[in-house]
Amino acid sequence: MTDPYDGGLPCELSEEVAQLMMDPALSPEVFGALVAAMVSISETAGMISGSTASARRPQQRRLPLGEEGALGLAEYVIVPDADPPHILMTHVLLY
Repeated sequence: MTDPYDGGLPCELSEEVAQLMMDPALSPEVFGALVAAMVSISETAGMISGSTASARRPQQRRLPLGEEGALGLAEYVIVPDADPPHILMTHVLLY
């Protein structure tokens, strides 16, 4: 059987981020930026261009949302040693 992620990792959402994604007041622009971020994060196993890492915790990363980060910031953690390995989007800060 082939790996469905082909070198990537599944991107899961924290309860907080899941609630944000289900909020009917969330703008389509922000929703689209979050979905695009999740796809990119998953496809690159979290090593997406433009993301920054914590100096003390390199598995903890931040990614600007929207053009030049105009919409906000997504924070996620790469969890390669979990069973199964995955990425958890932990927090979204909207501007």
